[in-house]
Amino acid sequence: MMPNFPFLKNKKAEDKSEVFVPSRRDFLKLSSLATGGFLLGVNFQCAGPKGETITFAPNVFVSITSDNEVIIVAHRSEMGTGIRTTLPQIVADELGADWSKVKIVQAIGDEEKYGNQNTDGSFSVRMFYEPMRKTGATARHMLIAAAAKKWEVSPAECHTENSQVLHSSGKKIDFGDLVAEVKDMPLPDPESITLKEFSSYKLIGKDVAIYDARDIAAGKAVFGADVNLPGMQVAVVRRSPVIGAKVISFNDTKALAVPGVNRVVKIEGAGIPPGLDKPLEGVAVIADNTWAAMKGREALEIEWDLGPNQTYNSAKQLEEMLQSTAKDGKVRRERGNFLAAQRAAGKVLERTYLAPFYAHATIEPPAAIAHYQGDGICEIWAPTQHPQWARQAVATALDLDLDKVKMNITLLGGGFGRKSKPDFVVEAAILSKAAKSPVRVQWTREDDLHFDFFHSHSAQRIKATIDKDGNFTGWNHHTVFPAIGATGSTTELHPSDGELGLGCTDFPYDVPNIKIETHESTAHTRIGWLRSVSNIHHAFAIGCMMDEIAEARGIDPVKHALQMLGEDRNLEFKPETDGKYENYGEPIETFPWNTGRMKKVIERVAKEANWDQKLAEGKAVGFAAHKSFLTYVACIVVVEKDGSGKISIPEVFYAVDCGIGVNTDRIRSQFEGGAQFATSLATTSAITFENGIPQQKNFDGYQIIRMPQSPKKIHVHIIESMEKPTGVGEPPVPPFIPALCNAMYKLTGERIYQLPFKA
Repeated sequence: MMPNFPFLKNKKAEDKSEVFVPSRRDFLKLSSLATGGFLLGVNFQCAGPKGETITFAPNVFVSITSDNEVIIVAHRSEMGTGIRTTLPQIVADELGADWSKVKIVQAIGDEEKYGNQNTDGSFSVRMFYEPMRKTGATARHMLIAAAAKKWEVSPAECHTENSQVLHSSGKKIDFGDLVAEVKDMPLPDPESITLKEFSSYKLIGKDVAIYDARDIAAGKAVFGADVNLPGMQVAVVRRSPVIGAKVISFNDTKALAVPGVNRVVKIEGAGIPPGLDKPLEGVAVIADNTWAAMKGREALEIEWDLGPNQTYNSAKQLEEMLQSTAKDGKVRRERGNFLAAQRAAGKVLERTYLAPFYAHATIEPPAAIAHYQGDGICEIWAPTQHPQWARQAVATALDLDLDKVKMNITLLGGGFGRKSKPDFVVEAAILSKAAKSPVRVQWTREDDLHFDFFHSHSAQRIKATIDKDGNFTGWNHHTVFPAIGATGSTTELHPSDGELGLGCTDFPYDVPNIKIETHESTAHTRIGWLRSVSNIHHAFAIGCMMDEIAEARGIDPVKHALQMLGEDRNLEFKPETDGKYENYGEPIETFPWNTGRMKKVIERVAKEANWDQKLAEGKAVGFAAHKSFLTYVACIVVVEKDGSGKISIPEVFYAVDCGIGVNTDRIRSQFEGGAQFATSLATTSAITFENGIPQQKNFDGYQIIRMPQSPKKIHVHIIESMEKPTGVGEPPVPPFIPALCNAMYKLTGERIYQLPFKA
């Protein structure tokens, strides 16, 4: 069983990577590329669960061939974020390679060879920035040494550029022409390696187009469902309609009568709890093609034992959750004495906030291909965010040694955390073994929305106290939602410390009396992480409440946030959370919560949006700021109502401090997409359950915004910084929703306390 929160685990507190020369056999085996050139690998050492050091074998290979091609093996999953571009770009820039001559090859999923390949939690760049630089710099150092020896000059007189070593006299030589000398050269002392100054980079800190863009645009890119193998069959699965349901019996006569249907196979589910890495109970139809498999599934006759969740109603649970917040809860953070602040208050604001279940709704529904071979070897092709977890889950399901499972990673048509869970990959492996042939498991959109690992619905109650002099003196936050851990254990009834650290217990404002409490809630479906996780509902409640407190105090919301952040300093949450603040898996000493950095993004976004301007009638703006995944973000949303009463979002302004911005094009792209994603969560998307069954079946019920509802202009302002790089995939989402809600209040005069709302 994987940890409940792999998106928070196995992060690297500090760089302890080592560059080495791998064997050519390893390079050929792992990259499927023959090379007679110069090879380098890099080991990563990561902090283990108890702080011990774990050394992994080569996570990245770099090869330079005699024809001057630089080959970089990328070990992360590409889902549109550009990570398969950004990490190699770091190596290439430090090396001095000609980017047009760089070839990127996707690594297989193999923890022994590549360490942590979990592309989740917005941590890839922060984890690998320094090791990638070190690898490129080592190769550069060796190439310069070889050229200097050939020319009989000092290495200090040489540098690299455009895949060449250049001498100050004007002499130059291609990398490829130095391979013979370099490939047998001993590695230099790591202490002698000098990294480039940031100002000398030509790729890092610049716009670099996504490596796969041309193939994607031309329809040549290979996603999960694009893989075709000789003799491959297609399977679809009738899964348990309610979580925990079991098959009593089934009749497959009519299904097998459908032309093209070859076999019907029962899949054993985990029951309750359903688990994060196991398939649901179901009956699969295996056929020659997708259409036959789907028609065969329709013809199945199944008798179900629906189990205890068959009476579950999400609206009823949400109301019960809300009622529980009126009672004392389990204290998770405390400062001062909130009750005393309440007794002495001149004004008490008490508000409740509700958010629904959300589905990931990736544009590419899950699909995976497995080929179980007679010699006990299983090869997988899958759009997975977490290949090692998928590989381990397959090995466990088939009772194979891990080295008997080969995991190939395709491109992903969206992930958002859904494709880190390996249930659909395990289905393919089980069915390939049963069918004795390659099998592609194909999920439909209906399957995807019905059998997701949903983002929890939530209820929150916040009390804020203002004393007789107008000072903000007290904050009492009750939050309740089914925990992710409940998917793996029925005893998990409260949110974990990790979930609370996503926007709740890390409440940063300088309020003397703080009390944060949680309440019990049972999971009746599969709960998982979705882009920015519980930051979504926490930021919604806190950002809206802060706007209302500012109004009650008669202070502009931007000035209020700056005032309440207090003096520039690093915050320490552990003393008030009994030492249980997780800080996204990083030591808070290494990645501190700094109020000065947050104030800078607030000031920048206010300036860029011209916050103090007088707006035309029918327009309004809203503001919110939030730190998530170690990145500081402030957001201002502009809303507009036309003569017919129709509301649109003409502009959005972001300011972001993510430390060193490696690929500024990808950063802006993530924020542009994040604004669209968050607009859907705020205005159109919701999953509800009746009798244990999700009521939204396709995009007609679970809507994502269309172009007319999308924000029109999204301005992303990146703060120049030399701080350590941090995440950008998830941080755009949390502050956008309260900023939009606050803008809607300014426009309509009505506060928003429940999502989604209709604009």
